[in-house]
Amino acid sequence: MQKIHVGLVAAVMVCLSAGVALVANATVFAQAANTPVATTPAGPQAAPPRPSAYPSRPAGDPAVVAQGKASFSVRCAFCHGSDARGGESGPNLLRSELVLTDENGENIIPVVQHGRPAEGMPAFDLSVPQIQEIVTFLHSLSISGNERGLTAPIKIPVGDATAGRQQFDAKCASCHTVASLQGIGSRIPDPRTLQQTWLLPGGRGGAQDVKVPPKRVTITQASGKKLSGRLQRIDDFVVTFVADDGQLTTIARHGQSPKVSIEDPLQGHTKLLPAYTDANIHDITAYLETLR
Repeated sequence: MQKIHVGLVAAVMVCLSAGVALVANATVFAQAANTPVATTPAGPQAAPPRPSAYPSRPAGDPAVVAQGKASFSVRCAFCHGSDARGGESGPNLLRSELVLTDENGENIIPVVQHGRPAEGMPAFDLSVPQIQEIVTFLHSLSISGNERGLTAPIKIPVGDATAGRQQFDAKCASCHTVASLQGIGSRIPDPRTLQQTWLLPGGRGGAQDVKVPPKRVTITQASGKKLSGRLQRIDDFVVTFVADDGQLTTIARHGQSPKVSIEDPLQGHTKLLPAYTDANIHDITAYLETLR
């Protein structure tokens, strides 16, 4: 009887344990049934946001941005465009790796100070604070879209016409006479367009009816034979030109062979660009406005 009793108790304990397990499992199942389950929506997954192309920078002082914009319009816009997105001869600065990776002028300042002669960019005699203002302006622009509110043409400050005549005589009179420019103030009444036109004729932002002779190239081969024509393209590897008979010709280059010389009708203007101060530019513009 005692053995039967012990066996009965053991059986009851096993049943109770099984019942507890069943209750516990039922509780877990019930909780799971009431817990929202994350599901994957049908269709393509949204792409993760792309990082900004610019490094993270604090917003520039609005007064510094405005001054940098004014300097950029005078010094840089004729090549790189008034919105810094590229012009007739200069690349888009806002998508330039040099500008994109610049934090506080460490990339841009040396280029402005020393230029890039091989690419046709002159050095500019600007102080580091002046260049820093231009840097701040460039960093204030978005690389996407065309923010006309930031890049709309600025009003050209009115300079001193008397001082402008003196600057004209000193810098321009060796190539241009007052008689040849008489009436330019009437033909180009907008001061900004006038300024861009005399700084670099035929460039972006200037009067488009100004005819500028094309660059010409002369190639002297090892045999002494010379080829010449209207320059189309030149780099470290080839020079392409249109000969006087209209034939398009490409010549391979290997270092300094063959000898290449370029006649640029705007060379005088390009060489003078670094020599002007902002006051010089505004004064000459004011003087040219009087030639009506």
